[in-house]
Amino acid sequence: MINEFPDFSSVKMDKDNPKWEIAISRVHDLYQKDYDLRTPFERDRHRILHSNGYRRLKNKTQVFFAPHNDHICTRIEHVTHVASVAETIAKLLKLNLDLVEAIAIGHDIGHAPFGHEGENILRKIAKKHNLKSFWHEGNSLHFIDDIETLTDYEGYQQNLNLTYAVRDGIVCHCGEVDDRILKPREDASDLKSVSKGGKIGAFTYEGCVVKIADKIGYIGRDIEDAFSYGILEDKQLQELEDIIGQTYPDIKMTEINTTVLIHKFIVDLCTNSSPDVGLCFSDDCFNVMKLIKNFNYKNIYRHERLEPFKKYANLVINTIFDKLLYYNKEELQKTLEKERKIYPCLISNFEEWLVKYSNYNLQERANLKLKNSLIYDINSNEDYQNAIIDFISGMSDNFAITIFNEIISF
Repeated sequence: MINEFPDFSSVKMDKDNPKWEIAISRVHDLYQKDYDLRTPFERDRHRILHSNGYRRLKNKTQVFFAPHNDHICTRIEHVTHVASVAETIAKLLKLNLDLVEAIAIGHDIGHAPFGHEGENILRKIAKKHNLKSFWHEGNSLHFIDDIETLTDYEGYQQNLNLTYAVRDGIVCHCGEVDDRILKPREDASDLKSVSKGGKIGAFTYEGCVVKIADKIGYIGRDIEDAFSYGILEDKQLQELEDIIGQTYPDIKMTEINTTVLIHKFIVDLCTNSSPDVGLCFSDDCFNVMKLIKNFNYKNIYRHERLEPFKKYANLVINTIFDKLLYYNKEELQKTLEKERKIYPCLISNFEEWLVKYSNYNLQERANLKLKNSLIYDINSNEDYQNAIIDFISGMSDNFAITIFNEIISF
């Protein structure tokens, strides 16, 4: 079966690819020992896997806020699905598996708590205070570059310092863009200058694969969760069956699940793609994917049962932001010391954040063996507000709720 699909090995990201040196470049040299035999992308994958940001994904909402239901998709399950789909495509087309895996598991590491609603809330807060726009692909690059750290061989905390190709695939992963054909761009753009999701295409075919896998990974899984909660009425189920039946008449309602849809989409993509044309769906398959996506938005993502959750998420995030915003920044250390007695969890964690990423307490930074980059000047009002947004965006749902409950409790 694998031999029936086109061979992309001529454009695979390896040492024979003219983009190779750029693809494996890092902003700073990465510490290394002689016995480390991993590829650059394999090493990136392991660095993401061991980061705290990746671990927190298990308690972040995908679509349905369900902290007590083990069978509803969370953000970490989503990235695992995307990795699985991307790896299958890469294997069939003979692309670089290490690169695909690294991009896939890291692509949502900067997602806010409470799913896309949390992202929307933080975007509105940023706009209100004239800060840089918040979008999760850009925040994922920000976390990969500036927030997440690992302990080096001497016990110091350092930034992940990933390769250009992995960072590029993460910031360019937006699966919401409706492109039937994807090909990598040629120029090595400054990734920090990308201002919104979908603005530029990925630098590698492997990045393009993850972008497609992101969409394939969530379309069917979100329908499964909607089935589990029983939020789709008979007429909506019939509409979904009619949509899919236009292209795949052999699929019945009882067979509409992640497994079936993923298989159909992967086979169609790999059958119709080529190195010359690009990664390409057939017209029929592309059309049915768009129709399913529109169906999901109309009947799942905007369902009335999600409205109370959206209001709750808005209350939690805005309460935390407002609480931290109006501390006296001229006497911040004294203020936080006083407030710690009332809000021990909030203040202890926020102060740790400031120590790690700002010039708030340089002596404590040295004591903690922190060698990661400083990204906030605590004397700048804009930097201080960005620090609050970053602090909140890194939270899991559970931690944000814990902080909120501490704020409202006496």
